[in-house]
Amino acid sequence: MTTQKGARSLAHRIEYWAFRLYWRHLTGMGIEAASNAGGRFLRAIGPLTPSHRTAKLNMRLAFPRLTGPEERELLDEMWDGIGRLAGEFVQMHRLNLFQPDSRVTFDGLDILDRYLEPGRGAVFASGHFANWEVMPAAIVGRGVDCEVTYREANNPWVDEMIVKARADYGVRLFAPKGQRGGMRLVRILARGGSVAMMNDQKYNTGVEGTFFGHRCMTNDAAVRLAHRFKVPIQTMSLVRTQGARFHVTVQEPMLLPYDKPVDEIVQPSVQAINDFIEARIREAPAQWFWVHARWPKQAWKDAGVLD
Repeated sequence: MTTQKGARSLAHRIEYWAFRLYWRHLTGMGIEAASNAGGRFLRAIGPLTPSHRTAKLNMRLAFPRLTGPEERELLDEMWDGIGRLAGEFVQMHRLNLFQPDSRVTFDGLDILDRYLEPGRGAVFASGHFANWEVMPAAIVGRGVDCEVTYREANNPWVDEMIVKARADYGVRLFAPKGQRGGMRLVRILARGGSVAMMNDQKYNTGVEGTFFGHRCMTNDAAVRLAHRFKVPIQTMSLVRTQGARFHVTVQEPMLLPYDKPVDEIVQPSVQAINDFIEARIREAPAQWFWVHARWPKQAWKDAGVLD
């Protein structure tokens, strides 16, 4: 057991120092150059990783009529986008949000501004689109009192760097685990603040719904919290327009039937969020993070997409 732990620690240290070197290299570039460099790197390395197969099977599940050339093009564009995100992450301040020379444009900014009113909170829900870091940066950069849930990186030293980098552009993060994590979410909303979370990952203890016509488990926390505090579920989406430039859309919020018992409305409300995310993916399929194990392996088998 000790040997195993020591091996993991050594691997983490190697990964951490490699990550630091890569980080430092990108920091010395302009944001467009860093975005391009990250895209080139992941387009070369991504297809060699186990995640490439996961993405390929997910794409086949979602788009069964994809031809071979279409699939390869989507995968290539996906890796390019993920690499660009990595390059842009260390230079988020250069997006110049809400400045005349901003690299981000908006639709529905007036909807986001509603949450600037004291005591008016929401549960923000979205997915891993393009450089998804832009959305929480926009929320807090606009002045909304919001904290963002996230999944910790496996490497604690890398995770510390990521959390600090996000804090540098105003994003307060926490990884809700167990009762303490749940109570923190409750306290934020109880004081009139907002929380933001991603709803496009598998969550084994959530509720079952469909995504691209296939059954999967989805986190129901967004719906349960919004129902408890009678606040809207505020969706946002994002597309990369060109290079390190983006367009954010803030949709009209989802209002739940707050007078009904939560257990009666949770499944259809979670499904509505799934449908929203699916629709955005269909609009720009190469810009979603396909490497998540979003569906159970059984779904791959049932769809006949396994190699």
